[in-house]
Amino acid sequence: MTKNPVAWFEIYVTDLARAKKFYESVLGVQLEKLDVPNGSNIEMWAFPSNMEEYGASGALVKMDGFSSGGNSTLVYFACDDCSIEESRVANNGGQIQQLKMSIGEYGFISLAIDTEGNMFGLHSMK
Repeated sequence: MTKNPVAWFEIYVTDLARAKKFYESVLGVQLEKLDVPNGSNIEMWAFPSNMEEYGASGALVKMDGFSSGGNSTLVYFACDDCSIEESRVANNGGQIQQLKMSIGEYGFISLAIDTEGNMFGLHSMK
């Protein structure tokens, strides 16, 4: 495999406005509405990305028949210092699952649960 294995991610949500506000507030970003085919039962808001940089982008997704929470996939968001984003989680309706902890030479992680019941990770090198 010559490319990075992850090309895109989707976080399924029940209340799109609530989830959008949560991620924008915690990560300090603005999500962008994606165009979807007319008549589809899907709405998507993408995380900002730079296709020339390392890593994958993705979107919050609301789709009939797909609920949030209870999945077994964990998305990690890159941060300069994950304790900063971690400190914003509870004030924006989420909860901390694991406070910032060292993962040795690979940096630090925090685990949190969003307003929709999805667990996600924060990763930084400091």
